[in-house]
Parts: sequence; C-alpha cells; structure tokens
Amino acid sequence: MLSRIAESLFWIGRYVERADGTARILDVHLERLNQMPLPQQRETSRQLLGVMGSRPEQDDIDLSDLLQALAYDRTSATSIAGALGAARENARRARETVSSSVWESLNTTWYGLTQHRKDVVGTYRFCHWVVERTAMVRGLSDTTMSHDESWQFLVLGRSLERADMTARMLSTHDVHAAGLSWVNMLRCAGAYESFLRTRRASFGDQQAAEFLLLDRLFPRSIVYALSDAEKCLTQLNPAYQRVGFINDASRIVGQARTFLEFHQTRDLMSELPEHMERVQKACARASDAVSRTYFSQADELSWVGEVS
Repeated sequence: MLSRIAESLFWIGRYVERADGTARILDVHLERLNQMPLPQQRETSRQLLGVMGSRPEQDDIDLSDLLQALAYDRTSATSIAGALGAARENARRARETVSSSVWESLNTTWYGLTQHRKDVVGTYRFCHWVVERTAMVRGLSDTTMSHDESWQFLVLGRSLERADMTARMLSTHDVHAAGLSWVNMLRCAGAYESFLRTRRASFGDQQAAEFLLLDRLFPRSIVYALSDAEKCLTQLNPAYQRVGFINDASRIVGQARTFLEFHQTRDLMSELPEHMERVQKACARASDAVSRTYFSQADELSWVGEVS
C-alpha cells in the first residue's frame, strides 16, 4: 500500500486515542481543580499541562487556560479538538481506504465540537461526549474495515498512543498526590470494575498501579497495549529472524514490554515516575522507527508532547 495512506491510518489511530485519553485525564482532574484555591489551581494546572506535553508560554496559568489548551485549542494536536481535527484530516487523505462509517463518524464528531459550553460543567460533559464518540470510531473501524495492512497500521498507532496516554494518566497522579484516589484513577481508565473482579479483597495504591501497568488482559494497561503493538509489527513484517530483530520498532516495543513484565520491585510506587518516563520514551522512539521504516516525510506529524 502507498506510504502516505499507511501514514494517515497510523495517525488516525494515534489521534483518536489521544483525544480519548486526554478527555479521560481531564475529566478525572476537573472537579478537584475547580475546588482548589487560586494559587494552587494555577500551579497544578501548569504541572498538568507539562505532564500532557503542552508548553505554556506564560507561568500564570488558570483553569480557563488549561481547558483551552487541553480541550478546545484546534491549532494544537495535544488538545482534544486539535487531535480530532487531525484525525479527520488524515481520514480525508485516506478516504479510499477507511470505511464510509469511519469517515462519517469522524466528520460528525468534528462538526459537533462547537456545540459545547467551554466552562467547567460544559467541559465535563464534553469529555464524556468525546469518550463516547471515540469509542464509536474505534468500534466502526474494527467492524467495517478489513483486518489487512491498513487496519494493522491504524491499530499500531492506537496501541502506541494508548500505552503513552496510560503512562501520562499514571503520571498525573503525582500532580494531585495530596488527594486524588486510585479509585478515581481506575475509573478514569474504565478499569474499576475489571480491577475489582481481578483483585477482589486485595486493594490499594500498589495493586491499582500494577493493574494499569502490568495486567495482560485489560486493554488499557500498558503491557497489553505494547503487546498489541508488537503483534501489529509482526503482521506488517512477518519475516522470521533467527537472530535478533532488524525492525527497530519491534525491538524498542519488545524491550519496553519485557522490562515491565520481568522487572520485580517491592515498591512500585516509588519507581512509578521512572517507569512512566521510560514508557513514553519507548513509544516516541517506536513511532519514529515506524515512520522511518514505512513512511516518508515523517517529521511533519510529530507530537511536541512526546518525551525524547
């Protein structure tokens, strides 16, 4: 298939997942931010923007600036509106490959962005609407597109972005360490019920972090997302290698996954920031490797928020 089509599909997967992940993170932090004193609100907003990869031009950031930067700024691919706009534009470029249902869903979502109030209550509803719309796009892509190379590129982008966004989600816990519970963090990832069924009587910060980081069966865990990315890379380049991996992306993703799975620690919480930074760097390097291998003009679609 044409490299430009493969590239557009890869970035559709990434941008849709980015909008979903950003909406989930913003949703879980919105109420606490609104209740903070103004000085603490400004400091926390600035820190949260940093975690999400946005570089504010000024230090004096308030809640309205945060909402604009993460939800409504159509000029930035780190915001929800910007990511959905970029996904729609890539779907337009790959119109002959994506299904009509996927295109219509992205197009309808784009035109629905202007129908929401930009205050705290409006943003809360906006985040829930985005989660529902992105779930629809993912479901339609999985059920109306042939699971050939084009779909593999889309899922590859989705998986790398999901691992990255879950890492950012876990990183935001440090921003609100004074009061944000892991119950809210699990709900943010849609993992609360699955976590309770898996862990039952064992419940705490350590167990919740392990679930979101290492669970092999929950789709939003980092290990699951990296495993999905590995499977896609294998399908795209099925050549059997007796020694090592020539494909840089497979090597990077595999190393990141195996490090997490086989690294034993007695205190995961103290090492969590280090693990999250490693995951974000691995996702950024794997994305670059995929671009070098399969796409041309790879630098045009880089994300400023990626850890390099």
